[in-house]
Amino acid sequence: MTTHTEAEIASQPECWRRAVANVPADALPREGERVAVVGCGTSWFIAMAYATLRERAGHGETDAFAASEFPVGRAYDRVLALSRSGTTTEVLELLGHVSARITAITADPKTPIMEAAGDVVVLDYADERSVVQTRFATTQLALLRASLGEDLTQAVADAEEAVAAPLPAELVEAEQFSFLGAGWTVGLAQEAALKMREASRSWTEAYPAMEYRHGPISIGAPGRVTWMLGEAPEGLRAQVERTGATFVESRLDPMAELIRAQRVAVARAFAAGLNPDEPMHLTRSVILSP
Repeated sequence: MTTHTEAEIASQPECWRRAVANVPADALPREGERVAVVGCGTSWFIAMAYATLRERAGHGETDAFAASEFPVGRAYDRVLALSRSGTTTEVLELLGHVSARITAITADPKTPIMEAAGDVVVLDYADERSVVQTRFATTQLALLRASLGEDLTQAVADAEEAVAAPLPAELVEAEQFSFLGAGWTVGLAQEAALKMREASRSWTEAYPAMEYRHGPISIGAPGRVTWMLGEAPEGLRAQVERTGATFVESRLDPMAELIRAQRVAVARAFAAGLNPDEPMHLTRSVILSP
């Protein structure tokens, strides 16, 4: 029987197509605005990716924060809140204390964030039954990338390849993973590591690629994996391979490569006798009691 997580991972190419074809005209940050992007867990990592992409595209200064760490006294033109559930305590509390224009992206139109934000983008077609977030995260990033003027045609084609390609046994059986990114893919590396922890309780870490050689490479060894999302810095592969670790790098769009990491996480969950739909100690939304 296919789990919800598997089905949701496989649906990502179609979700991305729908997102890039329906970019809202007015709700998302405008060029020139000073923007803070906030979220928790996966949403924070997607915020990191978008913030880097927006600045790189020349659309304006953009910062990303875990919602609990937002500097309330700092001035922004807009706060963009990312929340699949629309009920996350830290996000809702933050939105009650900012004076900037607020936009939220959520999956559920029947949640408190609908009233907490002035503008709301609802991606209900990308909502999920699994606790482990996969397609909602990448669909909102596809939407945000398209809003910056990116053509995601190749990314969607790469996603179709990623959901169908066989998974190497050495990844399913590996002892440890270090995910690396550079620029906007640092957030994706953090997200890939989180999926491994959530779905399969795997030992995973994540770093900016250039920082990996400043200590973390010491963990490299046979049976362990260093996985680059995006293009690796020159010489890094050779250094990792000298440790005996497996180095993974792909020509796929980094969001599509994240899909491969999601699939490996599910395969490892099955190998460990775990249900990827219901990770230990986690719920769909973190709602803190007063």
